[in-house]
Amino acid sequence: MGTGEPPTVAATVGSLAAAMFGGRLPLRVEFWDASVLGPTVPPAPGTLRVHGPDALRRLLWRPDELGLARAYIAGDLDVDGDIFDVLTELRPIAEHGLRLGRSSLPAGLRAAARLGLLRPPLPAPPEEARLRRRRHSMRRDASAISHHYDVGNDFYRLVLGSAMTYSCARFEDESIDLAGAQASKHELSCRKLGLEDRPGGRLLDVGCGWGSMAIHAALHHDVSVVGITISRAQADLARKRVVDAGVADRVDIRLQDYRELRDERFDAISSIGMSEHVGAARLADYYGVLHDALAPQGRLLNHAISSVAGSRIESRSFFGRYVFPDGELIDVGESVLAMERAGFQVRDVESLREHYTRTLRAWVANLDAGWDEAVELVGARRARVWRLYMALSAVNFASGRIDVHQVLGVVPDADGTSGMPATRRGWDAPVTVPGS
Repeated sequence: MGTGEPPTVAATVGSLAAAMFGGRLPLRVEFWDASVLGPTVPPAPGTLRVHGPDALRRLLWRPDELGLARAYIAGDLDVDGDIFDVLTELRPIAEHGLRLGRSSLPAGLRAAARLGLLRPPLPAPPEEARLRRRRHSMRRDASAISHHYDVGNDFYRLVLGSAMTYSCARFEDESIDLAGAQASKHELSCRKLGLEDRPGGRLLDVGCGWGSMAIHAALHHDVSVVGITISRAQADLARKRVVDAGVADRVDIRLQDYRELRDERFDAISSIGMSEHVGAARLADYYGVLHDALAPQGRLLNHAISSVAGSRIESRSFFGRYVFPDGELIDVGESVLAMERAGFQVRDVESLREHYTRTLRAWVANLDAGWDEAVELVGARRARVWRLYMALSAVNFASGRIDVHQVLGVVPDADGTSGMPATRRGWDAPVTVPGS
């Protein structure tokens, strides 16, 4: 740089960035003027490409996970390299934010002024959810579900693949593909519910999605199924898939909230990837409704993401604004206790955490492979939201920050008879999907 030339962006923010990261930049950062901070050769896990001052302006006003996410969603920031490795390095920012000490503040303000960042904050990308009405009211829950699930069935088909199943798969070995792993999860769930011993029985699938579990149960276990969802887009496609699978005489897909169940009895209930939307305050009511819908010796399988001590997805977080507004991850212990208080006898708890890491990686790979189509379907910003959330979720499952559990409960007879097998051998053996 010659005398009198303006400093590069890297030179302007270098000491400031080092202070924010505790003296060490974990990634290579390339700015719009081609100047670079951080490691310039391996083993840097990846590069953040900052396309203009707007990315820094977003971070100035929100120096945390949400600021970084908004910059990425808006296209002000890109990631080169393995996104899972990059997000692993950025975890401390997501948890603690970028913080300047008093000694660094004057230099930070001067750098911000020099780069023109001290203007009012930029508007957030419009894909953010802004919910109204009382939290977990039926109308607000419907809005939250619509925000996430009604973005387009074609987009979900691209991400989820032919299985059209939006929950943790079960990879029995390294050779199984995503569709096979989802079928394995459905079959395991059916075995835990004892459907092979209930031909002609009735299954309620709460939060049925696009109908995959309902179709599997009807095809392979000769039961009739009622699937309920509050996503209109899901219900529309699920009904079509039921017809295409030839099980329309055995599967009824309803646009219905679980709180609207009235005086029906079922032999088994599956709730897979739904109770995260219920909320801790309504957990007792949720399990109470499902308990009352089961016949004696009926079983409930609740499959849900969990976190130690529980966590509400806050409205000021990336996940709360863009992904799962009003979502809550209930501690599996609290979920078990709530089931017991509702009258269930809990018989089995199984973690599938490592399987969810692999599931999410497969979904990200599907999205990346079909990126141009995804952008055409939902727009670049929405596609970026999904890529970021799925990759970050994979990192969180891999690290053990969050988990996913299947909890099996039964409603015993008045004399305590459960109808459960004496051991797990009814479902713990390797799963082969009937007819496959």
